[in-house]
Amino acid sequence: MTRSTPTLLPPARLPLLPAAAFVVVWSSGYIAAPVGVDLSAPIALLVLRFGVATLMLGGLALALRGRPRFSRADLLRVGATGLLINAAVFALMYEGFEIGLPATLAALLHSLSPVLTALLATLLLRERLRPVQVIGFAAGVVGVLVVLGPDVWGGEAGGTAVSPTAVLLGLGSLLCLTLGTLGQRWTGEVDPVWSATVQCAVSVPPLLVLMVATEGLPPVESPGLLALDVLWLAGINSVAGLLLLGRLVRAGGAGAAASLFFLMPPVTALAATLLLDEPLGLREVVGLLVGAAGVAIATGAVRLPGRGGGQAA
Repeated sequence: MTRSTPTLLPPARLPLLPAAAFVVVWSSGYIAAPVGVDLSAPIALLVLRFGVATLMLGGLALALRGRPRFSRADLLRVGATGLLINAAVFALMYEGFEIGLPATLAALLHSLSPVLTALLATLLLRERLRPVQVIGFAAGVVGVLVVLGPDVWGGEAGGTAVSPTAVLLGLGSLLCLTLGTLGQRWTGEVDPVWSATVQCAVSVPPLLVLMVATEGLPPVESPGLLALDVLWLAGINSVAGLLLLGRLVRAGGAGAAASLFFLMPPVTALAATLLLDEPLGLREVVGLLVGAAGVAIATGAVRLPGRGGGQAA
């Protein structure tokens, strides 16, 4: 009999509790970042985040792995990738938050990264692209456009408008994340904890220079709350998120772990509605579902029925 519904991948591929924890931890970054930007300034927040994360990860790497063993070439590749995947990605995203980029839209844009990575790998690395990935990416783009709706062009009077500049910053962040993901393929066989330490550490000096040049020493509202926010971004997002992701990759492979990103936008949307008072109307819900479905299909989290009525093996 021909199947009329998608087939979910076996749930045993990823352990439930680490997978659920990773989704919550990763999604929380889209909530904690706008809070921190309101308390300080975007680049200053990043300097604090990556500075604290470097200390945490460095201590963890020394305790678990001992002294680092990098060749000079590997160190250069890891550092260059870190500048892209940390400094550039989050500088663009945090600047977007400051001018009104919604947390839900930011999560939806970043969730498209695995699909865009596959598309660019086809163009740049001549890797084979499956038709389902094109369908998934197209659905993801449609989801983004539905979430944005007319508001991106200024919206109606009294509505919540999303600045086109904020959207462009979000798209730039997505592109940097995708290019950084591709760049990870050239980092060599290096220890992942030390690699993350280096990638956080190299991001601090240029961000510090950028902060001095554009923000000076920004005033801080509620230093205690800001400290908690930085500890969350550094300790929970950067450190715990890394450990959970590594656990999931070892358990089910990189593809299965990447498929979890289709859950980030809905979880972020719920949290943003409760904690940030971001609107979540019918249009936003439809866009989130379409975008999440596209990422789920393209990354293999959901399989479409096979042609000819056969069941996939």
